[in-house]
Amino acid sequence: QVQLVESGGGLVQAGGSLRLSCAASGRTFSSYGMGWFRQAPGKEREFVAAISGIAGYTYYADSVKARFTGSRDIAKNTVYLQMNSLKPEDTAVYYCAVPSRLGLYGSSFYSRMGSYDYWGQGTQVTVSS
Repeated sequence: QVQLVESGGGLVQAGGSLRLSCAASGRTFSSYGMGWFRQAPGKEREFVAAISGIAGYTYYADSVKARFTGSRDIAKNTVYLQMNSLKPEDTAVYYCAVPSRLGLYGSSFYSRMGSYDYWGQGTQVTVSS
């Protein structure tokens, strides 16, 4: 059974930084990759970032490009999302998720919610102005 445990959310002022972690058991990130999504109150869940399987390529939504950075620790089977220059509009519950297929795919695969079959419990990120 696959389990994802997220941590690292919190309250930060605009311009600040947070690092989210997602630790997995039951599925290897280095083979499957991992995605990050977020959902703000009253809005649909949206793609934020992803790390591909195999090569570890990173993909980002335009809204976070150059501010957020995804990385992975293969030995710990843990993925990180470093979030810098945070803005109030980044406030949301952030979720990590594991794709249903292993391998290396393009951004269109990793940006679709339907590509994922296991999700973390979510962690709240609040950015004050």
